[in-house]
Amino acid sequence: MDTTNGSAGPLAPALAPAQDGQRENESGGFRLKLCTVCASNQNRSMEGHLRLAQANYPVISFGTGSLVRLPGPTVTQPNVYKFNETSYDSIYRELEAKDPRLYQANGLLNMLGRNRVIKWGPERWQDWQVGMPRVKHEKDQGSVGMEAGVPDVVITCEERCWDAVVDDLLSRGSPLNRPVHVINIDIKDNHRDALIAGGAMVDLADSLNKAALEERSKVGAVTFDAGGAASRASFDERVPEVLGEWQERWPDLPATWTLSWF
Repeated sequence: MDTTNGSAGPLAPALAPAQDGQRENESGGFRLKLCTVCASNQNRSMEGHLRLAQANYPVISFGTGSLVRLPGPTVTQPNVYKFNETSYDSIYRELEAKDPRLYQANGLLNMLGRNRVIKWGPERWQDWQVGMPRVKHEKDQGSVGMEAGVPDVVITCEERCWDAVVDDLLSRGSPLNRPVHVINIDIKDNHRDALIAGGAMVDLADSLNKAALEERSKVGAVTFDAGGAASRASFDERVPEVLGEWQERWPDLPATWTLSWF
């Protein structure tokens, strides 16, 4: 992960974020369920997780790598940890003990400090049991509404993560027969670009949620919320158009989309 810090620059369009109360009024309380994914569930996916949770979206996050890898003192000496077994707090304390000046300067301690108040630790997508109730995650930010563990939209942060998610979903054989939109946003793995992309994810979520709410009003809340292919067909058809409009607002964040299945 590149840990260069910086402020939001020309990548970010001049969009005034809606306040939480405004979102509630516009959505009637309805929220799409979201999932963010990057390689190590540390930087980009966690910034997205935080921003979406702050916008009152149900959200979970994962990594797709074999191990969690963070920069070390040299390129050939990364800090490596296991998914699902290592907490953000323990990583923070270990790096702080190793070299507080280095890891403060490169932004890792700040990042981990943010992560440890969002959820316990990094999770791996391939180890996740889709639809398994997330009873041990009630303290995670964004957990309300995500108790059943089935998102409507998965947002990945680079092409290899998108490939890993799509391939994994294909290998699972669609046991729930439930559609899920997998959208990749190419985000450079540094703190500045992750911060910008977090705002872009909220903008995308708001746009998709607006379309979903419109289609939900046509078919009925109970039918739409069941999540079946037939009840979501009209919304599914609108996603590419919504994404295209979003892409015009965020031209420096190339996006790819596919409809997959849980």
